[in-house]
Amino acid sequence: MAESFFGALKNERVSRMSYPTREAARRDIIRYIELWYNLKRLHSAVGYRPPREVHAALENLRLTA
Repeated sequence: MAESFFGALKNERVSRMSYPTREAARRDIIRYIELWYNLKRLHSAVGYRPPREVHAALENLRLTA
């Protein structure tokens, strides 16, 4: 899964950008992960749902059990 994540990060974001500084790259990658990859991007490993949606569903199950 980690290899898949880094492949997506490289193909969807890093290779399409030109960063003036290392800090600018860090901020942009964090923004990509937090705002796109975790919130909106669909993942086949979890039934084509965003990770945050899956996490919320598991938390609800845990709280009701």
